[in-house]
Amino acid sequence: MHTVISPVNIEERKTLGIKPGDTVRVHQKIQEKGKTRIQLFEGLVIAVKHGAEAGATFTVRTTLSGVGIEKIYPLYSPNIDKIEIVKRSKVRRSKLYFIREKVARETRRQLRRMRLMDRTTTSEREQAERRKKKEEEMAAKAEADEKAAEEAKVAEETKKTEEVPAAETAEEAPSEEKTEEVSTEEKKEEK
Repeated sequence: MHTVISPVNIEERKTLGIKPGDTVRVHQKIQEKGKTRIQLFEGLVIAVKHGAEAGATFTVRTTLSGVGIEKIYPLYSPNIDKIEIVKRSKVRRSKLYFIREKVARETRRQLRRMRLMDRTTTSEREQAERRKKKEEEMAAKAEADEKAAEEAKVAEETKKTEEVPAAETAEEAPSEEKTEEVSTEEKKEEK
């Protein structure tokens, strides 16, 4: 009689023989909102611990978006759907922790050779925003110029209207004197 302890095929996982230096692709089941999906994680096995016993684990390291990520998987976990060995490298260590520093060292070396650049591309959205901003600035400038022109025109008109009454009063004053003189002369003639 054979009892099933785990939904995982333990014999298959034992005979898989994951070793440090292997590049593996782990298909992990992830449950979100009642749905189950499979997520892939591919990387280098840097450590295998506890051999083939019940608590066996293996550590997988990869670099995603320039950031080193390590995940420790239990070998017999039911959450692991499938483990594929993509390629096998010959290594002379059982734990490849030195890879962390090696990668960091190479990154630092690359950073030394790096130059700062200030070149970017603009997205269509940014270009549209810039165009809109430029149009708004031009409209505001045109409006300000119009206002300034109107104010100058109003100022000239007020200046002219101030000059005209002064001239009119100057002209009117002598005419009044003339009329007074004429009236006095007329009075004399009448007498």
